[in-house]
Amino acid sequence: MNSSEDALRAAMTRLLAGKPEITDGALTKRNLYIEARVSRATMNRATAIMREWEASVAVALELDPESKRPLSEERKLQRKIREKNAQISELAKKLEAAATLIALLTEDNRYLRHRLSSSGAADIADMQERRARPPATHG
Repeated sequence: MNSSEDALRAAMTRLLAGKPEITDGALTKRNLYIEARVSRATMNRATAIMREWEASVAVALELDPESKRPLSEERKLQRKIREKNAQISELAKKLEAAATLIALLTEDNRYLRHRLSSSGAADIADMQERRARPPATHG
């Protein structure tokens, strides 16, 4: 990375943190290149940094990345719904895994109780053999 890119990244960090050194702190491209002490042309050639800047400013100002306009309450709520749906999906996967494990342990418990009551002792090898078979359905 070159010193201009380093300066732009440092300026971007300061502006986004609300700690400008030489500008008023507004999240504008003009402030970015002034804060970085580089020319506008130098800033514009740093395309990767400019993409990061646009995305970071959109998040900081709650802007719609496509239209660059403030997010409506509806769009903010839609974003929250997407985040919550992702959390729900993750929890559903964990719940399904837990239910499967509980069902297996319940079946093992039932088997061991049956073996204890009929023979007076449980045989672990028998249980492992039984696990290899599909579980009996109880309905």
